[in-house]
Amino acid sequence: MDNRELKITKRHLPHWTMEGVLYFITFRTISNKLSIDEQRLVLDNIIKGNNKYYNLIATIVMPDHVHLIIKPENEYNLSKILKGIKGATARDINLKRKSKGSIWQGESFDRIIRSQNELIEKLNYMLNNPIKNGLTENPWEYHGWYIYNNMYINKDNEE
Repeated sequence: MDNRELKITKRHLPHWTMEGVLYFITFRTISNKLSIDEQRLVLDNIIKGNNKYYNLIATIVMPDHVHLIIKPENEYNLSKILKGIKGATARDINLKRKSKGSIWQGESFDRIIRSQNELIEKLNYMLNNPIKNGLTENPWEYHGWYIYNNMYINKDNEE
């Protein structure tokens, strides 16, 4: 029997947390759109946290929002992870802009991914997001897209 505890908290949105699960997360900018350089900065920051604070399955950084699929490492909760990503990227974006102030909305949307089918649905949604928004014709080449695919490497064929 699975004895993990589901915790439910609420600010404006409900937040369900449970140890050892995958989350689909969305957070948005307050008002300004991110430049391509700023989007890359956010992407690089998210990738840097992989295998340290969370296991990153995929992320897409759009001009006005970010989607991620992650599984937090046991000692890090979702709130702490998002505070770290948003805080570090806001600081770096403000330095780049020579400005001050909040970049991201305070609250994020998060959802526990409950099945393999839901994971595939969320990955397809993320991948098609830049096409839907007219930003690219080939989402695999979109500058803000990242999917962790080392699990597909055949170790026997490495040289």
